[in-house]
Amino acid sequence: MKIYDFNGKKNICGKRIKEARKRQGLTQIDLAAQLQVMGVIIERDSLSRIEIGTRFVTDYEIVALAKCLKVSINWLLGEE
Repeated sequence: MKIYDFNGKKNICGKRIKEARKRQGLTQIDLAAQLQVMGVIIERDSLSRIEIGTRFVTDYEIVALAKCLKVSINWLLGEE
């Protein structure tokens, strides 16, 4: 399987996830815990890699992240 990058990143939402997380006053551990309560099993180091763009983000993770961070999916994807 070939791994694809977009402008050197594996996702386009990492920067916005970090921004929204910090605005909410959450640590990566806090956000990981909220996601785990929603059934999305993710560790703090995975969130770190998402935020710096070195990890892909699945569609169900985007949905859960938007809910936890109280932002729209479109905003996370840079469409708003």
